Amino acid sequence: MDGTGLESRHTSRYFFKRAGRKHSSRLWTKLTVAVDTASHFLAGARVSTGPSNDSPQFTPVMAQASLAAAWDRVLADAAFDSEAHHAYAREELGARSSVIPLNRRGQGRKWPKTRYRRQMVKRFRKKPKGSRHTRVYGQRWQAESAFSRHKRRLGSALGARSDAARERECQLRVLTHNLMLLAAHK
Repeated sequence: MDGTGLESRHTSRYFFKRAGRKHSSRLWTKLTVAVDTASHFLAGARVSTGPSNDSPQFTPVMAQASLAAAWDRVLADAAFDSEAHHAYAREELGARSSVIPLNRRGQGRKWPKTRYRRQMVKRFRKKPKGSRHTRVYGQRWQAESAFSRHKRRLGSALGARSDAARERECQLRVLTHNLMLLAAHK
């Protein structure tokens, strides 16, 4: 699971720079998705305006993704670190494990008090480079690869002007991405 930003304007970044205009956060759309690491299939997606915190998108995206597939593991970056997210993935969705590195939030080196976050600290302590937990978490980068593929094929800018139209365009882009993957596997 990860999120990416898409430019939300019909003019290029180069034109904005040349015209001396500043980029505002209102012109930025955030797409948060749950990605199948084997196929880059976007199983769940949610659109919001950016920049914003990734954490609130976890539950709705995973709920949508769980309708498409059963998840053995849930991998996410530290932006999604929350005991509630670990518990939701394991207890509600039936995932065998959730791998979300600890985000210490300025707390220094204190041990977390909650069950799943404590487990993450134990699993990701200094381990040899090829350890099992490091290899498993390394698969999270498949989400970045899926975003790269998505932006290469469909572009990184949205043409829609209103928030509602940008949301529809993002949803259609997710559908198009998935259809392109299915067509390639025929």
